[in-house]
Amino acid sequence: MQAQPTLNAIELEKLKDKIKDIRIAMLTTMEADGDFHTRPMATHDIDADGTMWFFTYDNSNKVDEVRKYNRVSLAFADTGSETYVSTTGTAEIVKDQAKINELWSDFLKTWFPNGKDDPTIALLKVSIHAGEFWDRPGGKMVKLFEMAKGAITGDTDKTGRNEKFGDEPR
Repeated sequence: MQAQPTLNAIELEKLKDKIKDIRIAMLTTMEADGDFHTRPMATHDIDADGTMWFFTYDNSNKVDEVRKYNRVSLAFADTGSETYVSTTGTAEIVKDQAKINELWSDFLKTWFPNGKDDPTIALLKVSIHAGEFWDRPGGKMVKLFEMAKGAITGDTDKTGRNEKFGDEPR
């Protein structure tokens, strides 16, 4: 089995910077039949090492899927700034009341009305090992300018960036 790719500190900081203000991630897991299952998740916390934490119920489909196959993907999009990020990692289910208490905020009552002491609450811990982002420095104004320029001159837009991290084992 090949070693998992890992992100170095610079790559991790770039990815964290790109997703720090994006509140919703699209989590993709694999179902028992091999199909993919994607759903929105509120990003709660990102540790210094790139570990992401999400609240869930311990009897949800995603928990069953992660227990069978723990490789997951998280995608983030901020259309306003034209920033798009895709990460891959391994997930695990954590039932740690101290960590739940540490990460809990009252806004979570929308999804967990019984509060942080609900015995069915669990944490989904995702350890990122690879990522990729696309962005456009300058955002929409630069895009509009490049579109207008391209329409007049026929030149293609070269202002977008794409970087991929963790694709080689370290």
